[in-house]
Amino acid sequence: MRLPPWHPHVEVWLLFSTIAAMYLIEIRRRTRETGAPAVTRKQRTLFLAGVATLWIGADWPIHDLAEHYLYSVHMFQHLLFTLVAAPLVMLGMPVWMWRAILKPAPIAAAWRFLTRPLVAIIVFNGVLLFIHWPAVVRISVTSEPLHFLLHFVLFGSPLVMWWPVVSPLPEMPPLAAPAKMLYLFFQSLAPTIPASFLTFGTKPLYPIYATFPRIWGIGPLTDQLIAGLLMKLGGGLILWGVIATVFFRWYRQEQRDGWDPVQWNEFERRIRAEADAEAANTTPGQTR
Repeated sequence: MRLPPWHPHVEVWLLFSTIAAMYLIEIRRRTRETGAPAVTRKQRTLFLAGVATLWIGADWPIHDLAEHYLYSVHMFQHLLFTLVAAPLVMLGMPVWMWRAILKPAPIAAAWRFLTRPLVAIIVFNGVLLFIHWPAVVRISVTSEPLHFLLHFVLFGSPLVMWWPVVSPLPEMPPLAAPAKMLYLFFQSLAPTIPASFLTFGTKPLYPIYATFPRIWGIGPLTDQLIAGLLMKLGGGLILWGVIATVFFRWYRQEQRDGWDPVQWNEFERRIRAEADAEAANTTPGQTR
């Protein structure tokens, strides 16, 4: 199987090695200050695995294949960033690190708003649709600075999306298990619309990829079909795998501690609380 010619992506090496080094330096400093381990071994492994996943997706050969040959690899790259690397990095960050990042009041307020379940779904899928818009794809593969900026935004949006599922902060808690499953179920449905355009399209949705050199005998429409299947089935499998994990953990907990029917209403209560908070901020006679 022929791959694109190798060449170094020095900026990728510098970026991700710096991120990993800063993380390790910070946890060592924290350990010296407190006299206790700053992170668990599992957290350190998860964080470095997330950074390694980002590195793999942004380096040769995936980067080269994604930007100069196959849109299906471009889609695979985005799945790595959003559904694999993002939750790994988040799970690898201890509570004290999240609190330091969210310490400024404006940042904390913005994060609370963006990570509301409904808002998080809208933000993540809005960014997903924008980045996969044909005109944006065409510009991104011809402009390296814009390409980097879009990948930065693409990595930021899943941090918002995953927060209601993996938040470690008791002051900004994750959803209860039943609500997590419902939330992830709706999230798994959202990408099916853009994926359908890719899967059932009769002409290239991204004409610029039709002009790229063909590799491995994959034509433009076959490439587009594979991309759609990756988006729909690959992304769905990851999300449904998380749903299954949440379910079985919740089931084991209920078997051990007894069933708590209040958890079934957690998602609804949070939505109502958010609506009541917004209503309280609306002055009489004012409409939203």
